[in-house]
Amino acid sequence: MCGITGLYAFNQIGAFYMVNLAKSMDSIAHRGPDGRGTYVNDRVALGHRRLSIIDTVSGRQPFQDSTGRYQLIFNGEIFNYKKLRSKLETNYGVTFQTNSDTEVLLYALIHEGVACLQDLSGFFAFAFYDLQEHDILVVRDRMGVKPLYYFLDEDKFIFASELKGVMAYNIPKQLDQASLLQYHTYGYIPSPNSIFQGVRKVAPGSFLRVSKKRILQETYYTIPTQKAQPAPSFSDAQETLKQLIHQSVRDRLVSDVPVGAFLSGGLDSSIIVAVASSYYSGLQTFTIGYSDHSFYDESALAAKIAKQFNTYHTTYNISTKDIEDSIFYVLDGLDEPFADASAIAMYILTQKIQSKCKVALSGDGADELLGGYNKHKAEYWAHHTPIWMSIGLALEPLLSLLPSDRSSYWGNKVRQIQRMKAGLSLSMKERYGLWCSIYSEVASMMSPTFNPSAFHLADSRNTSWQSFFKDSKNLNQVLQADLAWVLEGDMLVKVDRMSMLNGVEVREPMLDYRLIEFSNSLPWEYKIHPKQGKRILREAFKTILPQEIVNAPKHGFEIPLMPILSGSMKKWILDELLSDEFIRQQGVYDEGYIQHVRNSIERGKGYDQAHIWSIVLFQYWWKKWIN
Repeated sequence: MCGITGLYAFNQIGAFYMVNLAKSMDSIAHRGPDGRGTYVNDRVALGHRRLSIIDTVSGRQPFQDSTGRYQLIFNGEIFNYKKLRSKLETNYGVTFQTNSDTEVLLYALIHEGVACLQDLSGFFAFAFYDLQEHDILVVRDRMGVKPLYYFLDEDKFIFASELKGVMAYNIPKQLDQASLLQYHTYGYIPSPNSIFQGVRKVAPGSFLRVSKKRILQETYYTIPTQKAQPAPSFSDAQETLKQLIHQSVRDRLVSDVPVGAFLSGGLDSSIIVAVASSYYSGLQTFTIGYSDHSFYDESALAAKIAKQFNTYHTTYNISTKDIEDSIFYVLDGLDEPFADASAIAMYILTQKIQSKCKVALSGDGADELLGGYNKHKAEYWAHHTPIWMSIGLALEPLLSLLPSDRSSYWGNKVRQIQRMKAGLSLSMKERYGLWCSIYSEVASMMSPTFNPSAFHLADSRNTSWQSFFKDSKNLNQVLQADLAWVLEGDMLVKVDRMSMLNGVEVREPMLDYRLIEFSNSLPWEYKIHPKQGKRILREAFKTILPQEIVNAPKHGFEIPLMPILSGSMKKWILDELLSDEFIRQQGVYDEGYIQHVRNSIERGKGYDQAHIWSIVLFQYWWKKWIN
């Protein structure tokens, strides 16, 4: 796993910006602490930071072919590179000088061009330069596991693994107000936009080909959504699902350094550990426990799984003080506003394990793929509302008098009932937008001077998930929208940014494209169930896992922020981030609304931590990147 950056100059003005290549590489040094390399000519500058995973000795980059015509900088892993290597040797007579997947990718591109992308199993972002044709190809993997930002104007094309790597070339920093509105709605900024005008993200499954004459953008992969005809039986589908998960885990154990696994105590990570331990002896597993907050703690279940599958297990019991000590590392590491507070837990976990392993497996993706979120069950009930639920929803006005937050069992139940009731009168498409949001009244919080056109632009950008909703009764549409929207914009960003801050590569077996295509072909009834999420996954692995794991409800990877926001951080938040003077000078938020937020923090209650955290984080980001 690595970091890449580069510039293609259209003229001498653009070439002048190459002087910033080293600064860009330094900005993403955390992604590749094991080495650095560059390639520069009069038109192109390429930079690479390396985290050594496969062929740790001879896999340095930029990697060039034997003639010197082609250059490749590559971030990611190609898990089937040995099979592709044999194909290249047989079909084209390629003689390889290393054992790296980078060299395999280089020669696959040389001999087969973009057609080879269909054969790649893995996750990646890379740039491939042809000196003779003077063009550069930048590519992002099918699901968008690895990030890739770019900036384009009449003088130059700039790209990098992270936003800070692009901004290091001294391009204009102008806030994209529509992106800010999306950020406060969802807690993140969906692709292809970024917080800065002019900077975009390469869409998953897409590439850009840039030359002096033209710029071509093309999609090489779209997640299939068609149903299998006829659908396999439920039992047959379970067997195929198990086979695909076994294959995916086995593929992701390929490494020249030790491999570990995250073990939360939930269903997904338990399955990954169970499968991985059957192929990998001495598997290390890692869990976070919360010594101060039992509601968030699943370490006992994780320890039970570790014992059953004989892993070398470590539990890191963290306190509120540990979270406080990590917050500013997270804030400083985020170059784009991102309000998923569980990023702090991911940062702590990868920081703890970095001395033990560079590669870790995770269960990310299973919820979006197989219907594991509470909103998926809620969508079922929206179509089949029983009498007992109608009675419960009728009592919602009374329940609304109780605290509503994520930090306790009953507080979370009240929050869920309130959101359920709010969505029932909406269409499936409208309901999805509401239930994906962390805040649905963003207009009320913005300054009166905020550009009105930004609200219309933000609304129009939501078409990437709205296009999935064409059938009012097909619940698979919700899962497909999650894969395209929530997964790439939120979950994968969290894992990539936090793990890369600590030089750890995280691999997600549940996101193998073959597994995704199979799951998408199944009837929604195999996945979404009124009582339990991920029905088919639970049934497929119930014989090898403890029943308390199989039957356990979904428990998010969250952290207790409220005591910190209204405790040790309160004075700093109120006096600096939300001070009257700063709010007026900034001109982003409505002063009356921020006063309401200040009052809630002063009281230590009456607010949703996700919404407040999004404001606190943005204010810190503004001071760091705009001021």
